[in-house]
Amino acid sequence: MENIKPTRSELMKLKNRIKLAKSGYNLLKKKRDGLILEFFEILKRAKTVRQELTEIYKRALSTVNIARTVEGDVQISSLALAVKDAPELTVQSRNIMGVVVPKITYEKKEKSYDRGYGTIANSAVIDEASIAFEKVVQKVIEAAEIETSIKKLLNEIEKTKRRVNALEFEIIPKMDIQKKFIQMRLDEMERENVFRMKRIKK
Repeated sequence: MENIKPTRSELMKLKNRIKLAKSGYNLLKKKRDGLILEFFEILKRAKTVRQELTEIYKRALSTVNIARTVEGDVQISSLALAVKDAPELTVQSRNIMGVVVPKITYEKKEKSYDRGYGTIANSAVIDEASIAFEKVVQKVIEAAEIETSIKKLLNEIEKTKRRVNALEFEIIPKMDIQKKFIQMRLDEMERENVFRMKRIKK
């Protein structure tokens, strides 16, 4: 180590690297804190959606049980088989601080003939059960969108935390030690040169 002869240019380059690393560290810290805030906001929404889903599902079960009592299981089954079209989903994306999360929209069927069964063979209780379960589907899609967003945000928070910790506890301290060593060696070399010049003058 003592034989290493660093230059002022090397010291300047290292100082610039430290400055850049500290700037990156501050930006990543802000990103991490922002992501954590977003995560807790979405988490609150997730809890609400889960509760709503439980309530909507209970109501839907109640309406379908009424329909089964009024119309009978055979009629319910035949009408269910008449429904051919699957729900139409549109999956888009939105950006939360650099994290791409899904945005899902669902086209609900407003009328009985839109659902695939006719108006003659069914009654109001069938329509009520259909509407109730469409609300369940909508809430399930909303819950899926939120759950996926939570997972993606959690992954990004973990990655950002690792980068912040690496910069704070490993990369920047190592560069600081290297900078001190180079500065010390340059000071030593300067003193040696001064001492040598004095000897030459004598």
